[in-house]
Amino acid sequence: MFQSLIVPRRVQLLPHLTAKELKDRYQQAQDPIEARRWHLLYLVNQQWTVKQAAESVGLNYDYAKEIVRRYNQNGESGIKNRSQRGKPSPRSLLTLTQQQELQQALCSAPPEGGRWTGPKVARWIADKTGKQVWNQRGWDYLQRLKH
Repeated sequence: MFQSLIVPRRVQLLPHLTAKELKDRYQQAQDPIEARRWHLLYLVNQQWTVKQAAESVGLNYDYAKEIVRRYNQNGESGIKNRSQRGKPSPRSLLTLTQQQELQQALCSAPPEGGRWTGPKVARWIADKTGKQVWNQRGWDYLQRLKH
């Protein structure tokens, strides 16, 4: 019996930047959100599927497709983090006071022991806010608070 092999379609990036420039952007980015976006684009440029690249850098697939679309439409300016650093955005999970509490919590070991990780911070935020929190957001807060 004949089986068809389904090959995932690979997205093509418009040549706004070379592969080396994409790699340099993700390795040198000061903003962790931008670094993750540049890393995604670098992997897609290296012939990874968007799904593979998204999984590798810890991004949601639909969000990853949006990043690729914005890059193809706007080039480098489409990747910039538009949130204001240091100020909670309207979508911020934690108030400034809660961020300070988290900063203090990160100075000691997590309740379950070991080191602080994205999932552990996400659980801390969920406990503090009563909201469901994705592990990625925990990682984002670890990066934002420089841990």
